[in-house]
Amino acid sequence: MSKDLVHPKEFANKSSKKNLFKAIDYALKYESKSIRLNTKTFNEGRYKAIKQIEDYETLKTYAREIKEKAINDLPNLVKKLTRTIESRGGVVFYAKDKNDAVNFIRDICRQNEAKLIVKSKSITSEEINLNEALQKDNIEVVETDLAEFILQLSKEQPSHIVAPAIHRSRESISKLFKENFQTTNPLESGEQLTEFASATLRQKFLSADIGITGANLIAAEEGTILLVESEGNIRLTTHLPAIHIAIAGIEKIIPSKKDFGIFIELLAASATGQSLTSYTNILEPPLDLPVLNLNNRKDTERKFYLILLDNGRMKMREDSELKEALYCIRCSACMNVCANFQTVGGHAFGGECYTGGIGASWTVGTTGKLENGKFAELCTGCSRCVPNCPVKIDIPRLNSVIKDRLNKSNPPSLQKYFFAYYNFFARIASWIPSFVNTIMNFHPSKILLEKFFDIEKERNIPQFTKKTFTHLYKERLAVPSLIGNSKLSSVKLIIFSDIYTNYNNPHVGINAVELLEKLGFKIKISKVFDDGRASLSQGILKSSSRKAKLTSRYLKQLIDEGNDIIFLEPSVLAMIRYDYQKLINDDNLFNYVKAKCYDIFEYLLLMAEDKKLDLEEIKSRIILSSNRKIFYHAHCQLKSIGLGEVVPSFFNRLDMQVVTSTQECCGMAGSFGYKKHFYEISKSLGEQLIEEINFYDKEKDVVVILASGTSCREQLNSFMKISKTILHPVEYLNKIMK
Repeated sequence: MSKDLVHPKEFANKSSKKNLFKAIDYALKYESKSIRLNTKTFNEGRYKAIKQIEDYETLKTYAREIKEKAINDLPNLVKKLTRTIESRGGVVFYAKDKNDAVNFIRDICRQNEAKLIVKSKSITSEEINLNEALQKDNIEVVETDLAEFILQLSKEQPSHIVAPAIHRSRESISKLFKENFQTTNPLESGEQLTEFASATLRQKFLSADIGITGANLIAAEEGTILLVESEGNIRLTTHLPAIHIAIAGIEKIIPSKKDFGIFIELLAASATGQSLTSYTNILEPPLDLPVLNLNNRKDTERKFYLILLDNGRMKMREDSELKEALYCIRCSACMNVCANFQTVGGHAFGGECYTGGIGASWTVGTTGKLENGKFAELCTGCSRCVPNCPVKIDIPRLNSVIKDRLNKSNPPSLQKYFFAYYNFFARIASWIPSFVNTIMNFHPSKILLEKFFDIEKERNIPQFTKKTFTHLYKERLAVPSLIGNSKLSSVKLIIFSDIYTNYNNPHVGINAVELLEKLGFKIKISKVFDDGRASLSQGILKSSSRKAKLTSRYLKQLIDEGNDIIFLEPSVLAMIRYDYQKLINDDNLFNYVKAKCYDIFEYLLLMAEDKKLDLEEIKSRIILSSNRKIFYHAHCQLKSIGLGEVVPSFFNRLDMQVVTSTQECCGMAGSFGYKKHFYEISKSLGEQLIEEINFYDKEKDVVVILASGTSCREQLNSFMKISKTILHPVEYLNKIMK
């Protein structure tokens, strides 16, 4: 990091990769520890809160439907809302862009001779740079949300939607306050800091001429505004001054306040892990309350102004892909669960206003500049955010679309082509594996790879085996079968030969064949197919879509012949079960194929439930001396399709003790961990996971370490400081079973 790089504002705009890389360096050095601690706290609360919502998935479906209908009917809702507010004496202004919005608010301030404004947290006001504009008119604007107050003092952009100062430690906030205020207070604890900020802001509330807020939701029919908060500052902002200005993106409008309850429940649980946010304000302004004039003004009536901001939103609405982002309710669940965000936060994984996985599409949409969304590259497509979004937004798809459009505006780099067409390079390498392995791990070669392909030279390059899975399977056909007289021998079962298993992990494939034969299945393997994951990860959607269509048609052919399909690589199964819906754009084919594709342990558990597989019999065949503790790390995409617990569940039913990783991600994410400028993020995540493993593995060889994904095993094998091989669960089960 350069010596003169001192402030996050310097690299807030990510239109250049140089700024993105600077931001990553800065965040890793100064902010990572606080971000990790705070997001972990949010996640723990959120997981507990969600478990208490009995109809959580149903509520998510309802919320999604309400937002979809509202966005589709948005022009009519804007008109209805305008009529409703104006019938009560309020003023509604439709701002086409941020200049319209700023100029309208500036005029209100001038007309009312405002000199002091108190403002609640509003990401929309950040979007239009409202504070800076008003301050140029010598109007004092005071942020009253504690986190925004901190950022205003430090002149930083938000690093999180719900907790904008999530990157700051208690110690750094104390130092900031002491630098900006004369005080003898120690300001050491969170309580002391909060008390000091509250006392400082109290006089501002009493003296303010105007209060400005955002809006979480607005009901068109009743003209009702929903505002949720944790500190009570919004109530003071809307009730003490006689003039209230609310600024909200037009996507915040829904038909009726009767639907507020669904969003209140989902928003509180998803954002802060509460069953209900500390303060839930439902207002129908202008408020029918006495004018207080504690500020010594002579206002005789309450005034209300609602600015409905377009600023690119209607254009997003007409975009078949970016339209999805308009459903966002700003809960931040996608950020908290994202491993990369947990490591670098929004100052790196974000732009000048919007942050995290959802932030790239909002940045592109509201600035109108595709290049500003370059931080979408930090989305690995792991899809952990998808099941955690309360309105079911496909955030990885949004980021893939942005990557794809960036690739079309400028030709993809050699690095992207290398990883996107891994199948091609792997096939060539499999012809001369010994030569390739020697060359790829030769130091001068690594330097060349870093220079021309931006592949981190410190990263271990995976080995290509002398024999592919396909080759080993053909050899196995010449060996006497292990299948005895079994009722399962009639089951038509095929192991899908994905490119990672075939070229890099054939031992996993052949262990799966042996294991299933031991259990009585007669096994075949498929042709080798590139499922399209590699192209998708690089944002080359045309190639990914073409491969997805070819693969799904081939799978349909196998299924038509009566076969069930087993998958060993989680990322490939996730493609089939999730990503293919949009890649092949054929719901009938997608659902037909999806229904017959299984993770191997999911399939075995289903067989056990159907009484076709006897787990007690399997248990009797386990070698007793091998019954050690298991530490298991589930692949991100296995979790995202709801299968994160199938491996622990299977081994637990064999009376084996399994400890499951609490880390959201190992950090490799396929190609991500090989890329020079992302390597340190990947390494940071990998080291966290290894710390957890070492905690359980205090004595050598007490714990067996299992990981389902190829990238997870590569990551752990690269950073483990002990000589222990990380196994696929199928390898271990085959090894310990007679």
